[in-house]
Amino acid sequence: MTKPTLDRRQVLETLFPQPADHLFVSGLAGASKDAAGLTDDGDNLFTMAGTMGAAVPMGLGMALAAPEAKVAVITGDGEMLMMMGALATVASMAPANLSIVCLDNGCHGETGGQPGHTAMRTDLAKIGAGAGLPSTLTITGVDELNKGARFLQEAKGPRLLVVRITDGPATAYLRNMDPAACRLRFRNAYLGIR
Repeated sequence: MTKPTLDRRQVLETLFPQPADHLFVSGLAGASKDAAGLTDDGDNLFTMAGTMGAAVPMGLGMALAAPEAKVAVITGDGEMLMMMGALATVASMAPANLSIVCLDNGCHGETGGQPGHTAMRTDLAKIGAGAGLPSTLTITGVDELNKGARFLQEAKGPRLLVVRITDGPATAYLRNMDPAACRLRFRNAYLGIR
């Protein structure tokens, strides 16, 4: 497996040059901090807390409910492994408007940095392809970021982009942690797109 050289804090702004055009769902802490940094904790971002593995199923529901919206899930490798069956459901339901971006640092950052399966032999893009997703891609370096951005714009959906990143800190962004307020503002953004 190619060793990643990407700093997670440099990834999302290239992959999503127009973040206001998407509804985002993000997973646990690192993914949510990175997504909040991208959107300036915008109304179009629904962040998860304490719900490991729920970002992909939540994004699937949003994509099915709002087929005219571009829905993007930002999650991590630990979360993807926690809820692998969700990829099969995404493939079966086949929402063309859903993109899943997995920030894969090969470790469990929330629990002490223990090596994860993707640091060894597990390939999440191959798992996604095996689940039936029509489009999967893995990128590992800065020179591939534009390829990843084109993939998210042009590849048949639902699509899975695995971004192999170095084990480093997430974006230093203090997002709103009030679940009720976040739910209401996202609802309004969702209704505005519909």
